[in-house]
Amino acid sequence: MILSCGEALIDMLPRTATTGEACFAPYAGGAVFNTAIALGRLGAPSAFFSGVSTDMLGEILADTLTASQVDTQFLARSDRSTTVAFVKLVDGQATYAFYDEATAGRMLSTDQLPSLPGDVSTLFFGGISLVNDPAASTYEALQTREAATRVTMIDPNIRPGFIAGQETQYRARIERMIARADIVKLSDEDLHWLMGAGDLTALARQIIATGPKVVFITEGAAGARAVTASQDRFFAATKVTVADTVGAGDTFNAGALAALHQAGVLTKTALTDLSDATLDAALSLGTRSAAITVSRPGANPPWAHEV
Repeated sequence: MILSCGEALIDMLPRTATTGEACFAPYAGGAVFNTAIALGRLGAPSAFFSGVSTDMLGEILADTLTASQVDTQFLARSDRSTTVAFVKLVDGQATYAFYDEATAGRMLSTDQLPSLPGDVSTLFFGGISLVNDPAASTYEALQTREAATRVTMIDPNIRPGFIAGQETQYRARIERMIARADIVKLSDEDLHWLMGAGDLTALARQIIATGPKVVFITEGAAGARAVTASQDRFFAATKVTVADTVGAGDTFNAGALAALHQAGVLTKTALTDLSDATLDAALSLGTRSAAITVSRPGANPPWAHEV
């Protein structure tokens, strides 16, 4: 089972009312939530851990997980409110305004960490859940607890506007979690934010030198690559008409993880010696799945039969 650990929220997406007025419509979302949904839809054994409210919006989140075949047994439910993010789209690119103070997700604490059964092979972390305490420290504590015996993956999905005033603390946390992780995914922009200017493969290998076995780098409309200590594999993106980019990277993560699960390599030993064919399969499923997501509005990952 792959346990996605991180934020779940309601995205308020811009729409046009039947009267022609601009309005917002609520959609279940959050980067890590989207990855859990995409994993479930792709047929991988998916579960989700987060602080989720018992309010009306929290019920939308829980019901959406169940409808996409995601195991909800690890949800930490509370009567705190649900995080809401208003989304602005410009030429299909999304920017966000988050309302997260004292929410069920933001206030997740270490006493809410679950005991994990043996069938959880892999834990995935990332998104805005790694910015603000106590939740950010709680997720890092979970990775620290489990990283020695289970595969962990991180995609920080960096939002510079969201970390204003906390960059030093945030950067240190991300660097620690990357060093513990077996798999790292970064967009090319995230990679440069973390590592500075330079060749993508060379920068990825600097990350690998700190501990991870493989780094996936998404390069927008160009495609994605997988870098190990000795391999550099690239897969071109599927060309589609883009509705918006909400959930694109999250879906890529799910596709890559689902392919690694299908190949039977989500173990700490197997990840040290991945074949070119296995890396190519992960890139292929990740990019093809993401292409479907960006071709339709909002974070709406594909089901296995659509890929």
